[in-house]
This record gives sequence, structure tokens and C-alpha cells, in this order.
Amino acid sequence: MNKLIAFFLVALFLTSCSTVPITGRKRLNFVSDAEVLPTSFAQYQSFLEENKVSKDVEKTKEIQEIGKAISIAVTKFMRANNMGKEADSYQWEFNLIEDETMNAWCMPGGKVVFYTGILPVAKNSDGIAAIMGHEIAHAFAKHGQERMSSAQIQQMGAAAVAAGTANEEEEQQMLWNLAYGVGSQLGMLKFSRTHENEADKLGMVFMIMAGYAPEEAVGVWERMSELSKTTTPEFLSTHPSNATRISNLKAFLPEAVTLAKKYQ
Repeated sequence: MNKLIAFFLVALFLTSCSTVPITGRKRLNFVSDAEVLPTSFAQYQSFLEENKVSKDVEKTKEIQEIGKAISIAVTKFMRANNMGKEADSYQWEFNLIEDETMNAWCMPGGKVVFYTGILPVAKNSDGIAAIMGHEIAHAFAKHGQERMSSAQIQQMGAAAVAAGTANEEEEQQMLWNLAYGVGSQLGMLKFSRTHENEADKLGMVFMIMAGYAPEEAVGVWERMSELSKTTTPEFLSTHPSNATRISNLKAFLPEAVTLAKKYQ
């Protein structure tokens, strides 16, 4: 491997590590809010223009009120933990989209979308809060920026492999590229599952801080499990299995209650 590229990768890793608040996980992130947030906000606006925003006033109001309650809790946490500048960068917005897909997401900077298709899974306000907390947690922990950083590292790594095997026989080059490709792909899947597990935990803490019942986070995944028709093995999935999530959330619930009281 090219020594200069290797040195650069190590130096980049050492200077770009930070810690996710509450969970304490070390993360690699060298993508700044200034780089990602303007694009995030613009893409969110484009999405709203290209998709059907729900006209259900009552359900939209419920989504927005729950989102506001959890965002207030998250903002309160950030301001109490020397993250005031970061708190100011969020532009919270919550919209309900007419779509049968069972999904919800939060873009960097606090732009949230719920699809009407996930409302039967949420079932009630506490269920909505569980999903909302999870999605907001992705933005809070900067998972999007971390994925972008990881993707750039992968690109650099691929270039290093190509440079380091330039003098090898073609068959040997193919072997190295295959090993790198498979390894990095499964690594990214595991990386995504790490984010999902972390968002589950953070989301549970946030929903408790906002006054919602954390037991319903377990209920959401029990209902999701009943509706799920996928059989993809967990190690080849970007998300943990429903059974794993249910087990993890049940085990984490007492700690989540303690943490929420600490950070309220």
C-alpha cells in the first residue's frame, strides 16, 4: 500500500475522532455542518415539493407536536452540555407525507418526514414518539455525516489498494480488490447496524425526556415484526433484526429511564 496514503488515512482518523454524547461511542467524522446542512435543507424542500404532503390536519398536528416536544428535549440537552452552537444549527421541521411506505427519517439539521404508512405501526402518540426519537437521534449523533466520512475513507482505501498492487499479476490484483470490496461492504452493513442500535437507545432516552412512555418503543418493533415479510439474514442487513431490537430495547429500558432523569 502506498505509504503516503496510509499515513494520511491514519492521521485523518486520529484528528477526526469525536464522541457521541450519552452513548460515549467513538465516531469518525470530518464532514462539518457547514458542508452538509445547506444541502440537507435544500434537498428536504425539494422532497416536499415532489411528494404529497398530507392534508390530514389532525394527524399532521400530532406529528408536529410530538416532534416539537422531542426536539425541545434534545435542544435542552445540547445547551446544558456545551453544545449551544450545534443546537443553533438545527432547523426543526416535521411533515407527514401521503405514502404507504412504512418509514420515517430525519435529515441532518433536524428535517423530519413521517409517511402515513408507518402510522398503523406507531399506533398511538407514544409509538409516534418512539419512532420520532429514533429518527431525531440519527441527526443528533450525526450518523449521516459519519457515513459520508466513512465513504470518503473507503474511496481513499480503494485508491491505496490499487496503488499498492499495481505491480502484481492481474489475478492477484483481482483477489485484493475482491477482498477489499467484500470486506468493506460487510463492514458498512455492520456500521449501519451500529447506527441503528445507537439511535434506538438515544431515541428511547429522548422520548422519556419529552414525557412519553418508553415501553412503546418495544411495542413499535413488536408490531413491525408482525407486519414484516423480509427474511434477509441479519448479518447481510443494514438494520438489526426486529427480534434483536426488541431484546435490546427491553434490556436498555431501565438505563434509559435513569439517563433521562439525569439529563432532564
